[in-house]
Amino acid sequence: MLTINHLRCEYKVNPIGLDVKSPRLSWQLQSDQRNCVQSAYQIQLSLTDGHEQTVWDSGKVISDQSIHVELAGWEPQARTRYYYRIRVWDAAGEQSAWSAAAFFEMGLMDSKNAWKADWITSRPEDEHDTACPRLRTTFELKQEVTRARIYVTALGLYELHLNNKRVGQDYFTPGWTSYGKRLQYQVYDVTELLQAGGNILGAFLGDGWYKGHLGWNKEKRIFGDQAALLLELHIHYADGTVDTILSNGDWKTANSAIRMSDIYMGETYDARLETDWTDNTSTRWSPVEVLEYTKHIIVAQENVPVTKVQELKPIALITTPQGDRVLDMGQNMVGWVKFNIEGRQGHTVELRHAEILDHEGNFYTENLRGAAQSIRYTLKGEGVESYEPHFTFQGFRYVKLIGFAESINLDDFKGVVLHSDMERTSDFQCSSPLVNQLHHNILWGQKGNFLDVPTDCPQRDERLGWTGDAQMFIRTASYLMNTGPFFTKWLRDLQADQGEDGGIPFFVPNLRSSTSEGWGDTSHSSAAWGDAAVICPWTIYEMYGDVRLLAEQYDSMKRWVHYIHEQGNVPYLWNTGFHFGDWLGLDSKPDSYIGATDKDFVATAFYAYSVSLVRKAAEVLGHDEDEAYYTKLHEHIVTAFREEFVTPAGKLAVPTQTAHVLALHFELLDTKARQRAIDQLGKLVADAGNHLTTGFVGTPYLNPVLSETGHHDLAYTLLFQEDYPSWLYQVTKGATTVWEHWDGIKEDGSLWSADMNSFNHYAYGAIGEWLYRYVAGIRSDEKSPGFHVMHIEPQPGPGLDWVEASLDTMYGRVGSSWYRREHNEMEVHVTIPANATGTVVLPGASLQTVMEGGLPLHKVPHLQGVQTRESQVKIDLGSGSYKFTYKCVEESEPVIIK
Repeated sequence: MLTINHLRCEYKVNPIGLDVKSPRLSWQLQSDQRNCVQSAYQIQLSLTDGHEQTVWDSGKVISDQSIHVELAGWEPQARTRYYYRIRVWDAAGEQSAWSAAAFFEMGLMDSKNAWKADWITSRPEDEHDTACPRLRTTFELKQEVTRARIYVTALGLYELHLNNKRVGQDYFTPGWTSYGKRLQYQVYDVTELLQAGGNILGAFLGDGWYKGHLGWNKEKRIFGDQAALLLELHIHYADGTVDTILSNGDWKTANSAIRMSDIYMGETYDARLETDWTDNTSTRWSPVEVLEYTKHIIVAQENVPVTKVQELKPIALITTPQGDRVLDMGQNMVGWVKFNIEGRQGHTVELRHAEILDHEGNFYTENLRGAAQSIRYTLKGEGVESYEPHFTFQGFRYVKLIGFAESINLDDFKGVVLHSDMERTSDFQCSSPLVNQLHHNILWGQKGNFLDVPTDCPQRDERLGWTGDAQMFIRTASYLMNTGPFFTKWLRDLQADQGEDGGIPFFVPNLRSSTSEGWGDTSHSSAAWGDAAVICPWTIYEMYGDVRLLAEQYDSMKRWVHYIHEQGNVPYLWNTGFHFGDWLGLDSKPDSYIGATDKDFVATAFYAYSVSLVRKAAEVLGHDEDEAYYTKLHEHIVTAFREEFVTPAGKLAVPTQTAHVLALHFELLDTKARQRAIDQLGKLVADAGNHLTTGFVGTPYLNPVLSETGHHDLAYTLLFQEDYPSWLYQVTKGATTVWEHWDGIKEDGSLWSADMNSFNHYAYGAIGEWLYRYVAGIRSDEKSPGFHVMHIEPQPGPGLDWVEASLDTMYGRVGSSWYRREHNEMEVHVTIPANATGTVVLPGASLQTVMEGGLPLHKVPHLQGVQTRESQVKIDLGSGSYKFTYKCVEESEPVIIK
């Protein structure tokens, strides 16, 4: 039976507030038959969920496209909800039933001119007053309401309340963007929150990233000095009329119980000052001020919102050697603590947050630098009180309790995990508990650092969208979760912050004052960091088939490459400017953060790589002249690279692991030099005691290169090392996220320097890509992106007996599992979703021994092709689930079956 499900519009389920002129729809096919391929589709749009009012019908469209399908020849209307349904035909002509109805709702569309409301703000009487203001208005409903929407944004952060109920489940709205150029707004359906008669609409305002602390120089007000609100409530009545409530000078403002709230510093809350929104007696409401500020930079919400994703219970209450009482959440997490408390009026308690205990078991906060991460709560003394913060978040595992009663009930505390609400898309399990914990740590590193922007770390006075970290981790991130909307928004900020000369800031959104951060005459455009402008859009294209985003970012990609082209003082080399190099490489000089790999080598290698990706993008987008230009440019760079960094005898002149990894991964060597580099890389790892010495630049590519160049067993050896430096060393030290330093906690229990020692720093978590692409073998195909064509090529190695992995692609779930059985037998399970095809490569197999579902291959119907060579059998597959069993052999004669 053929069915349609998993309907999405712009990656999202039933989104509200789209401003795209041509929304794209995606869907998945389900079939109980193998080799299911869509041959045609039909889409209908209606103004009702029962499709009584069809406004557009595609008719039967002959196409196998089922992701990112644009609604050709149709234009949406602002503030209108459209219901859509889809049916398809398969290759045999079978027609599915109509899918269940889904919807998307348009936003204001023309944000530059659509806003009628005013920016409103509250100026404190004392410039040192840090309290978060409240703003409110009242209104009466005229008659029966059919629907109501709030369109809202802020300078700073906002939290909405309607009739004393919080509006929506989103946090840290409107999010962090390049505020001078882009500011998101959100849309909320508040129909059910309205009440007959009088209504009260209010908002808290917080400093957030806009005017709170940012960076490590203890600066504030980097983007602006005044928090403000912009809001429109559109109320639709049963008679067809519309009433509009606007933020304007008629609103009132008052102080709140939130006495201070800051991303880094935490929050101070005085419950004695709590009043509900109806209070007119104890609260002094005064007029707001209208703020003159542009509305032309406002765009609709692009990313998925930050939400409460899960709650954790503390696993223990610890009394440290110094006598502190500390909650152990059991997991390094990002969010806040929600707690219940009872006590006398005016009593203040405090929660301080830390990632680790030191080697003596005491509460450790030195690595937070200037970030206080402190919550202070003053009781109102009216029975059991409940509290959780509003405009701050903490990175922590341990919580120090100050001022609490002697008897502590762990049930009174919950850790609330917050991050951008990305859909979890994969799972990886294997026979090694330590590797499973490593995968867990990688996932939680992403949870902790994908809070609206891809931050480097979530706890100290930094938390910035470092470009290098993002590009190093993006493919791993896109295996673990659906990052399409997340990186769409962040890449638009990257493009907005790109310099006129094409340079890319170290972090996005950029900080206005970043030129004073101590990097000499430049605070932008380091190799491997600025290359995020090219690597990230290309990766999203590969993982999700998103041609629109690739086209949107294409000019930015070209401008970055042009920037590099203008830098070198030797043609086709990049040998000028500041570079982070192989950041935190273990082969660095004493007292240096930068690894031993020559920075000009790193820069030129990434120059070549980015040009190669821009050439591929030009090919995809049909820019033939550009493709020819970048092809020739790439040839020149590779030639210059070889002349500069490869000796006449074919040896790399830079003798580091990272140098060999980059040269091999970016395909910069001729045949002779390539083989020599392969051999030398194996020797360099062996000389390091079968350990890595790579930093941020080399580590993401190390294991993939080893697996691609005949050193697959060595890649497994690196994975399974448990002593320093290794991934599992961190696991054996109790890590629940990935560390910034291989030895954040040293072997003797002492700690790395406190100035830069994050225990939730995802860059080295890029090993996750290798687990999925090589160990489990799930790979995309850049010629048919988004896993329309996929490759299942598991590569077992020493130390694992079985692996089970899955990935939810745009087409559906891909599965790859393998098991070592007795008597040298292998069992491989493969699942390919409908409307997709793929190949499976069975390692160590011969044609004569492979069975599928109990049948020899030549008796299995509908296999599209079988080849065997070099101890492998390659099978072309259509959709369906398959179980292959065979006895492993060392090698087999080349055979091809058509």
